[in-house]
Amino acid sequence: MADHNDFGKLAEELAADFLTKKGYKILVKNYRFRKAEVDIIAEFESQIIIVEVKARQNHTVMEPHEAVNKAKIRLLVAAADEFMKERTNEVRFDIIAVIRTPNGKLEITYIENAFDSIDAN
Repeated sequence: MADHNDFGKLAEELAADFLTKKGYKILVKNYRFRKAEVDIIAEFESQIIIVEVKARQNHTVMEPHEAVNKAKIRLLVAAADEFMKERTNEVRFDIIAVIRTPNGKLEITYIENAFDSIDAN
């Protein structure tokens, strides 16, 4: 497996651990629907939380969360709609960014309600 794939999997595990420590219940990892994959689906305070994890080996021109474009949002929403067919909970979309700093340390940035200001059309 390529190094970036290994780092992506590590980032997803760190994100799941981060959420668990905050009291979230992890329901599903790597949920797939058609062309979409949701990295983590969790439950917190009776809400379903759809989490996209973005990882970068270093600070680049673009912040990790900026890579979640409108096409990716549409895919995440479609997968969430499918997952929610048998549920009545409210849904929230979050992003967790994991960046490896130049000194090798891993930084986690958690963005709740990440799509509030983005028009997914």
